[in-house]
Amino acid sequence: MTDPERPTEPASNPAGAGAVPATDAAGSYRAPRNQWWDVWDQFKSHKGAVIGAVFFILMVAAVYLGPYIWTIDPTYIDIRAKNQGPNLLHPMGTDQLGRDTLARMLAGGQVSIAVGLTAMALSILIGTVIGVLAGYFRRLDGPLMRFTDLFLALPLLPLLLVAVLLFRDMLSAAFGPEGGVFILIVSLIGITSWMQTARIVRGDVLALKEREFVLAARSIGTPSQRMVTRHILPNVLSPIMVSATLGIATAIITESALSFLGFGFPPDFPTWGRLLFDAVDRMQLYPERVIWPGLAISLTVLSVNYIGDGLRDALDPRIRGR
Repeated sequence: MTDPERPTEPASNPAGAGAVPATDAAGSYRAPRNQWWDVWDQFKSHKGAVIGAVFFILMVAAVYLGPYIWTIDPTYIDIRAKNQGPNLLHPMGTDQLGRDTLARMLAGGQVSIAVGLTAMALSILIGTVIGVLAGYFRRLDGPLMRFTDLFLALPLLPLLLVAVLLFRDMLSAAFGPEGGVFILIVSLIGITSWMQTARIVRGDVLALKEREFVLAARSIGTPSQRMVTRHILPNVLSPIMVSATLGIATAIITESALSFLGFGFPPDFPTWGRLLFDAVDRMQLYPERVIWPGLAISLTVLSVNYIGDGLRDALDPRIRGR
């Protein structure tokens, strides 16, 4: 018999099924923890990623908000102040035409970061679509992967140079010198840098197709479109995010290389690569003109790479121990 004065103990739940709600030390109900908090906790534990994220945010804030504080026109020419070193009026000095280097660095950062973000978005979109289609639909796998191999075999830098020479004048006439070159460079970088993303996404989709939850969804007649958007894409988010961060770095370096070779933006439209191109002839006399844009490119790319490394660890459930 059960003692009526003795409180009954709760029934055990050996299977660990979700019948018993989560409680804290005091016994009160505690809501289940959102998985994005786990991702944030893992990301915070990666010191390099946190430092990279802080630096990148500060860099973006500096180049987009800095011109409202440092209001000198980056295209203003003052021959009397040419070739000056760092001083109170010009903290980073001036160039051979007397233009303020700090103002040109801020303006150039806007263009370089905008090119990186826009080209990355285009590259990730193309790579994700091709990777998902190739991995999920067996009939499309062969043609799409051969198409990807074709792009991987192309010499990208000579192809970019030829395309800039062929289409720059036409787009500049339609959208203006700056707008036409921006559209051209973003399009070229995005179209020629999606292949790695496509191959990575395809591999993950091929593995996901054979998982139990996908087979169960397919067995109950889930349409292919819903299968991809509901079950496949959320589970390839980790490689897509990592590819996105690395794509920003690749786009910034590619734009800088094109501008350094003289095939980028017009001379009166500064970018970090254009500043390097303008300074290389006087590098021995004025080395700081090479240091400033080179340091900005290197630190920005390094910070983005660290962010990608941290996101890879944070978004991978196997690394999180879940």
